[in-house]
Amino acid sequence: MNPIHSSTRSKKKTTAPAFEIESALFSHSLEDSLHAFFAPLHYEPNYAYPLLVWLHGPGRDGERQLVRIMPMISMRNYVAGAPRGIRNRSLEGFSWPQDPQSIESADHRVFDCIAAACERFSVAPQRVFLGGFDGGGTMAFRIALSRPECFAGVLSLGGALPRGHQPFGRLVAARRLPAFLAMGRDSENYGPAQACDDLRLLHTAGVSVTLRQYPCGHELSEQMLRDVDRWIMEQITNPVVPIELA
Repeated sequence: MNPIHSSTRSKKKTTAPAFEIESALFSHSLEDSLHAFFAPLHYEPNYAYPLLVWLHGPGRDGERQLVRIMPMISMRNYVAGAPRGIRNRSLEGFSWPQDPQSIESADHRVFDCIAAACERFSVAPQRVFLGGFDGGGTMAFRIALSRPECFAGVLSLGGALPRGHQPFGRLVAARRLPAFLAMGRDSENYGPAQACDDLRLLHTAGVSVTLRQYPCGHELSEQMLRDVDRWIMEQITNPVVPIELA
């Protein structure tokens, strides 16, 4: 069964309120849907769009962060979806904890979001990208490394590689998965030293990775998000050849 087209939960049709930004359409998430969506400017239903699934940072729901980032990434190139994270009462919001129960819940939410996006929009199933900010980036890497055949690439902005619970349990398959890792030079949450450690780990594992540093703190800068668009388009036009290691 292809998880790109099959949800792990029963689907419930929900009509969410929507609003437009220069004719690009954002739909709000509702309590029973747990997803927000973005349809690009001049959406063409006969064209199969790449899909970007975005995992928000802690304390922020995906809907609000999706509205912020898509105009800086691209208003034309992608359909995008954002599943809501797991409620974190201490942060008065939502996050992506790394305990086994939360990892399983996050996996369900990501693939439910993909299935809902494929039902609602024209999506190229072989061009699904998973990314996120802070803990959302960490969870994006964990899910993508566990099911690399489902994604065309994974991105983490300001989020460390996951540790514990065997994130590289499917190492051979993960070597075909291109990765984008970004951080702010002045970030106290995820800085250059930790990013270099993660880079060495990915290189040792044989995963193709692009690492970029930006003159900012722990934040999503405009240049960082513009580079997300460039990197994704590079993966579409020039797919990565898997690294073969003995």
